[in-house]
Amino acid sequence: HVSGRLKVAPEHTSPRVLSHMRKAPLDLFKKLKKRFDNIKTKHELRYEIIPYFISSHPGCTDTDMAELAAEVKSLGIKPEQVQDFTPTPITDATCMYHTGIDPTNMKPIYVPKTARERRWHRALCQFSDAKNWYDVREALFAAGRQDLIGNHAAALIGPRPGPAVQKSWTTSR
Repeated sequence: HVSGRLKVAPEHTSPRVLSHMRKAPLDLFKKLKKRFDNIKTKHELRYEIIPYFISSHPGCTDTDMAELAAEVKSLGIKPEQVQDFTPTPITDATCMYHTGIDPTNMKPIYVPKTARERRWHRALCQFSDAKNWYDVREALFAAGRQDLIGNHAAALIGPRPGPAVQKSWTTSR
C-alpha cells in the first residue's frame, strides 16, 4: 500500500547549515524530487513529496532561513512539516546549541535562541501560511532580503497583507 505521500528529510538547504547537521547536500534531494516528479508525470500519478525541514538549528542565521524559503519556493514546495530545533541529550547539535561552538572544529557558530528568532525561522519555513505574513516580512527585513517581498514570481509574500492575513493575525494574537 502506498499512501500517495513520500516523506523525506532534506532538513535544510544551506550547505553550511547542512554540514552542521551532518546531512547530505541538497542536490541529492533535488535529484530525488526530479525523478519523483518525472515518474509521477509519466504514470499520471497523484502522489506528492513531503519534505521535512528544521528551523532554528545551531549555525543557522536569518539569512540562511530566507535562502531556504526562496529555494523551496523555487522547487514548488510549500513546507508543511517543520520542526523547531529542540536540544536532545548527547548530540553534537545540542553541544552547539549550549556552547555556540562546533565541536568538530572548535569554531564559534551562531545559535538562534530568542523567541523572536525562532518564530521568524519557523515563519520563513512556512512562508505560504497567511498567519506568518508579518513575521516573514520582519525576518526578510532583518536578513536584508526585501527582494523576496512583492508581486513577482520569486516573492515569498506580497507587499501588503491581504484580508486573510489580517483576519488570521488578529484572531491568533
